[in-house]
Amino acid sequence: MRSLPQQLQEKLDALPQKPGVYLFKDSRGKIIYIGKAKVLRNRVRSYFQAGRVEGPKLKRLISRIADFEIIVTDSEMEALILEMNLVKEYKPRYNVNLKDDKSFPYIRVTNEPYPRIFPTRKIVRDGSRYFGPYTDVSQMRALLKTIGRIFPIRSCNYDINEETIRKGKYKVCLDYHIKKCDGPCEGLISEEEYRQIVNQVVNFINGRDQLVVQELTEKMKDLAARRKFEEAARIRDRIKFIENFQYKQKVVTDDFMDRDVVAVALEDEDACGVIFKIREGKIIGRQHYYLNGVFKDAFDEVVASFVKQYYLKADFIPKEIYLPAEIPEQEQVETWLGERAGGPVKIIVPKQGERAKLVAMCGKNAQLLLQELQLQKAKAKDRPPHAVQALQRDLHLTCPPRRIEAFDVSNIQGTDPVASMVCFVDGVAKKSDYRRFKIRSKATPDDFAMMREVIVRRYGGSLAEKLPFPDLILVDGGKGQLSAALQALQEVGKTDIPVVALAKRLDEVFVPGQSEPQNIPRTSSGLKLLQRLRDESHRFANSFHRELRKKRTAVSELENIPGIGPARRRALLKYYGSVQAIREASVDDLLLVDGINEELAQAIWDYFHAVKVES
Repeated sequence: MRSLPQQLQEKLDALPQKPGVYLFKDSRGKIIYIGKAKVLRNRVRSYFQAGRVEGPKLKRLISRIADFEIIVTDSEMEALILEMNLVKEYKPRYNVNLKDDKSFPYIRVTNEPYPRIFPTRKIVRDGSRYFGPYTDVSQMRALLKTIGRIFPIRSCNYDINEETIRKGKYKVCLDYHIKKCDGPCEGLISEEEYRQIVNQVVNFINGRDQLVVQELTEKMKDLAARRKFEEAARIRDRIKFIENFQYKQKVVTDDFMDRDVVAVALEDEDACGVIFKIREGKIIGRQHYYLNGVFKDAFDEVVASFVKQYYLKADFIPKEIYLPAEIPEQEQVETWLGERAGGPVKIIVPKQGERAKLVAMCGKNAQLLLQELQLQKAKAKDRPPHAVQALQRDLHLTCPPRRIEAFDVSNIQGTDPVASMVCFVDGVAKKSDYRRFKIRSKATPDDFAMMREVIVRRYGGSLAEKLPFPDLILVDGGKGQLSAALQALQEVGKTDIPVVALAKRLDEVFVPGQSEPQNIPRTSSGLKLLQRLRDESHRFANSFHRELRKKRTAVSELENIPGIGPARRRALLKYYGSVQAIREASVDDLLLVDGINEELAQAIWDYFHAVKVES
């Protein structure tokens, strides 16, 4: 076993030989991986065994493990269920995770005496039933539209109950008169009859169309036998609508069995899982999810993770599930799915025939969706951030300013004048391209001249070859600094780079050729980007100025000590780092510095510890 911290080794030695779940944590205590084990002691200790074969993902995981927790369970099945729930809750970095689906809509069937059925993106734990999530919103809308045409379900938001009906609080609306609602608000349909219709809708959503048709056919015959021909005709029309809907669906099997076909496409660190829902032999819909945390994992492990996470929250589990590969713990997963479904569930990996063709068709869909994701990611890389686009709009630039360089000068009463250049690429600081300048040309404080010098040195000197030219130059100041920058650029022949100035007092933006500042809204993200650049260049210049002033003060202090020349001053400052540290050193400590003998050490100590007598 590898050499481990004592605390971690003690926890490994104390691991029980029982089933359970383990949670690996990093140095900050954040959960980075969750796994399950038949025997916790064997499984967890295996991660730290020397010589084990490790892939890139496992190496990164093990290198970050600083601590772990375990949860002991009574059985391996309990461990499997607990693992899935914990992964769903914590979404650890190194587990395969379905991407956050909070934005996907559901179909909600409310828990009311007369339930409503509508789309929602918010789940309320009040006993309502939810179907979805629907990754294809247009498919969900088409389904709801079809439900609205077939079933007389109320579309109002009224709180309808026995009391409101008895008091006559609500009146029927237009939907009742055009036969789209049976008028529960006035008690024109009983609660039991209404719930029968809702149950038919639920079966329809789940693809159990044939069952709905059978129920409606029996009801139609019963109404006709009782000579209620108008109501029977309405039921007949519903049956026709459902049959027309069925006709549009693709029939893929002739055994009328409910099954799901699952496929996963995997490439590098991207993956996409797809589920074809087959109900009564017809494809009624397709759902897809993108997966995080793949890191070139084995295909069967990714499929297993996708299956477990999808069916953990699925609203319906069919009797058969087709997979593209056998998965680890397949029997346990089947048992768990059977418990959730209330009956046996069989996982099948078709090798040939029509069933294999179904899995292959699902796989092609997954591959196309994955390619679409990769294309979107590539486009996103090329697309400038919103703040950069806003700045292009605000300044009327011909191209987005993806690389911006900002300049500021700093000096106090003309001493130690310096300048800074900071660089942002796509709105993010690129500190490797920051530069600092000691001002050479002026000993007196002349901000305009100093700005001109820095611009010339950046775009006309050696830096012009080392760094790429920016899409926009920002100078800290007003019209004077802007003019100085323009003169400098003209001098070095780089007049094609746009330049703007940002004044400190009112955050006014000045552009060449206009005496008045630009009218940029205070809320513009483009202006905020300029402010961030200005503040960063100001911070960088001031920090350099303080550093130089501190060094100058230290040198001038040591210059007053007889016998301490430039070389010894440098040696002292290099060894101690500051004048204060030299002041606090003893004579014996000072002798440790190269070039300092006993006489000089005593002279240095005497200088800093001499008793000052006031006259």
